[in-house]
Amino acid sequence: MSDVERTEFKLPEDLAAQAAAASAAGIPATNRNADVDAFEQPGEHDIERSLRPKSLDEFIGQPKVREQLALVLTGAKQRGVTPDHVLLSGPPGLGKTTMAMIIAQELGTSLRMTSGPALERAGDLAAMLSNLMEGDVLFIDEIHRIARPAEEMLYMAMEDFRIDVIVGKGPGATSIPLEIPPFTLVGATTRAGMLTGPLRDRFGFTAQMEYYDTEDLTRVITRAAHILGVKIDPDAAVEIGSRSRGTPRIANRLLRRVRDFAEVNGDGHIDLAAAQGALEVFDVDEMGLDRLDRAVLRALIVGHGGGPVGVSTLAVAVGEEPSTVEEVCEPYLVRAGMVARTGRGRVATAAAWQHLGLEPPEGTIGATLF
Repeated sequence: MSDVERTEFKLPEDLAAQAAAASAAGIPATNRNADVDAFEQPGEHDIERSLRPKSLDEFIGQPKVREQLALVLTGAKQRGVTPDHVLLSGPPGLGKTTMAMIIAQELGTSLRMTSGPALERAGDLAAMLSNLMEGDVLFIDEIHRIARPAEEMLYMAMEDFRIDVIVGKGPGATSIPLEIPPFTLVGATTRAGMLTGPLRDRFGFTAQMEYYDTEDLTRVITRAAHILGVKIDPDAAVEIGSRSRGTPRIANRLLRRVRDFAEVNGDGHIDLAAAQGALEVFDVDEMGLDRLDRAVLRALIVGHGGGPVGVSTLAVAVGEEPSTVEEVCEPYLVRAGMVARTGRGRVATAAAWQHLGLEPPEGTIGATLF
């Protein structure tokens, strides 16, 4: 079986594309909380790669996706054919890139990696496709951001394993057909709704990555601590997992911050007291909310009586950009049941009032009626 790690490569723009993906979501780099932000941070790639599982059996969580993907890969290997193209969708930090690496490892082929923003022209994609060997896995992260000319070339490559290269300009331009060996495209997207219909329909298998529960995140943290050589108590792992917003990337990041705290203030052993102390220092509360999340809730409840309030008004109240509030804070607050989106604006639920230690007024969404 070939070594996937050795054959992996990135285009020079790929790290910049990670930040570009966040910017496209309206998240300025200076406003993102590095500890609870699910987007990969600069300099974090090597650490994350060392913690990534190498097979489907090692992969924690996503049981339905693992079962379905195992059937797709095993069936293709038994028939001796290249598997169908795979689309992985879901929020950042749930393991889409890791799953692409595992697919290549399970198939025993090489992995080629790039990102949608890096493919600005059809020629960029043609250069990558022409270098593929039979059975290779091509991984395109943030595939919904691929340029239109490159996307149209990708249609033919995915369906017929050929591309047409245009040589020359004007009336003298000629089209040269170029056959490419069968390959498997793995696309990852955080915004499946932005994919065009023709592109989405060409994927033979689509998987939706779900947020993790505390039990699975505890297993992720325990495994990562073992790899990092960190001693951690079970209750400490549960504490970190419960504050990780359902995202393994955030769980691994918080584990490293707790490790720093335990090494500086103790002997490096992470017990419950060390975990709680570290997370308090790094401003992550028991629900996984950070300073900005709580500021939004206070502005909504204390400043505007629980709403409804528009995003722009909330952004002014907390001193942030509207896109930061809408893309960074709001998704988790809505998922946690603390904020409701209505036609008139954002409204705080009873859970948000109680989280701030306040009594929700009568008529609040989610309030218990007696």
